[in-house]
Amino acid sequence: MAGRPAPARPNRQARHGFTGPGGGKYSWVEPPTEFRGTTIQVCGLWPFGTGSTTPLIGVPMGRHIYTGATVCFDPISWYTRARLINNPSVYIESEPGMGKSTAVRRMVLGLAARGITPLVLGDLKPDYTALVGALGGQVLRIGPGLDRINPLDAGPWRQVLRNVDPRTATQVRAAINDRRTHMLLALATLARRGPVSSDEATLASAVLRYLGEREGDTQPVLSDVLRVVREGPAEVRAVTLWSDDRDFDRYVEDSGNLQRTLLALLHGPLGDTFEGQTTTAIDLDTPAVCVDISGIDESDELRTAATLLCTWSYGFGQVEAAHMMSDLGLAPPRTFFAVLDELWRALRVGHGLVDRADALTRLNRQKGTGVAFITHTLADLEALPTAEERAKARGFAERAAVLMVGPCSDQELDSVSKVRPLSHAEREEVLSWSAPPSWSTRDGDDVVGRGNFLIKVGSRPGIPVHLEPTEIEKRLGNTDFRWAMRESR
Repeated sequence: MAGRPAPARPNRQARHGFTGPGGGKYSWVEPPTEFRGTTIQVCGLWPFGTGSTTPLIGVPMGRHIYTGATVCFDPISWYTRARLINNPSVYIESEPGMGKSTAVRRMVLGLAARGITPLVLGDLKPDYTALVGALGGQVLRIGPGLDRINPLDAGPWRQVLRNVDPRTATQVRAAINDRRTHMLLALATLARRGPVSSDEATLASAVLRYLGEREGDTQPVLSDVLRVVREGPAEVRAVTLWSDDRDFDRYVEDSGNLQRTLLALLHGPLGDTFEGQTTTAIDLDTPAVCVDISGIDESDELRTAATLLCTWSYGFGQVEAAHMMSDLGLAPPRTFFAVLDELWRALRVGHGLVDRADALTRLNRQKGTGVAFITHTLADLEALPTAEERAKARGFAERAAVLMVGPCSDQELDSVSKVRPLSHAEREEVLSWSAPPSWSTRDGDDVVGRGNFLIKVGSRPGIPVHLEPTEIEKRLGNTDFRWAMRESR
């Protein structure tokens, strides 16, 4: 009809917004810069601040994937300063190359700045050697032709024994004997590729007790154990059925399997790594300690597992001695952060090593030490031969107060759900980190999901965080440096 205006054409969406007046087609508003601060600092600028939904106590790990809020976490701070967890431990798992070691290096760096001593007890690649060296810490290189750790070395306990009463000294010697026995039986289990009998364990404990009571300026070594087993003194034979001198030949026959195992340890593939005194002792007065075992061939599972167990035992022995000397006023109080990387490398060798590793780590559960267990998948713990060993292996993850899950498969999340309940949204979030949006990539694009983790505590909603390493962190922890060298040629 005449005089009636034509109907308005609907605006269409273009690259920069909807067309038409005020639609943004010819304008662009830059997102404002966001700042964070305490309520005291920013209340005068913006009085409508709200509390953060992510913890701000601990090492800054990264930003919340959805809100961009800073997420801080390390097991020691969450345990001691915030009481968010019931023990200072974290279990970290994800697919290879997705940032597990980067996350732990961030914790190591932040905790070292707070005066806490990180202990990397077995660096296989190595992932932490450069960082510890840059911090001015101590790096020990264990392997054939390199440094050696005596598996029976209990640490600096002599100074403790000289400053305690007789009753406490008896308790200390018993603890030393227990640790040495666990380590010797672990090596024996590896050497024979099978379990150690209860009679052999009793005899080994008696031999180590005999050596400890007569210990001088040097600690016993494996060859000393073999010598005492062969000699069979009365104190040792007293724990067997052949305590009478007339039964000595029966004793020799009965201890034959243990003697053969000790000979295999001394003269087999493990001999040059474990026979003899410790060449370089761990120095806890340094900012950090790293035991580099990358000199061991990756295919040598036997030597790798034995070395990991040995370094764990030796490191925990040093920690216990340091705490005891602090209690006696002989040394300042210290807090430690023990990193047990590649846990699966030791456990999958099997033959009862779960019991040995469990005993070693349980001996360390005391105030003053945080622990980080790192592995690729819980399926490694399920691959053990017996149901009892699988249950004990799951205990490593179940006892950890915090579970950090990186990109992994749907089947892996089924295993994780048995340890920590995961909601449907949490599962979908983690699964999305493993799915690239397309097959096309551009130079400079990072691997999809790398640096993403879900921090899970009990049944609380998980915190999705993205960790972006700094340039210095990348340089000190580049595990792909050989590929970069190849590409640069």
